[in-house]
Amino acid sequence: MFRPRIPVNPLPTGIVSPLIQPTTATATGIESPTCHHAHTPAPAPASPRAQVPVVRLTPTGLVTVVASGAGLVLIIGTVLVSMLLAVAISAASVAVCAVVMRSLLSSQHKHR
Repeated sequence: MFRPRIPVNPLPTGIVSPLIQPTTATATGIESPTCHHAHTPAPAPASPRAQVPVVRLTPTGLVTVVASGAGLVLIIGTVLVSMLLAVAISAASVAVCAVVMRSLLSSQHKHR
């Protein structure tokens, strides 16, 4: 009842057609059309080159990009450090509360 039942794929069915058709006489007696002259490849159509916009930075633009990137890194770092500090302060306050509760509970057990 609890045994997994794995489906078995059936054998492939249907007619398989060959990839290459014979060029000689077939069972119907009709020959496939063939030509006896040399083929030249068709010339490739000239594809228009897509115009990709080129970004050129002036020295002032480069300084602006570098300064904004550095500012962004400093802001993200400040936010992450402040979040870490908030977690550390919360953990320390929970630890202090646990120590105070433990001492209060142990002093109540001694006075009974």
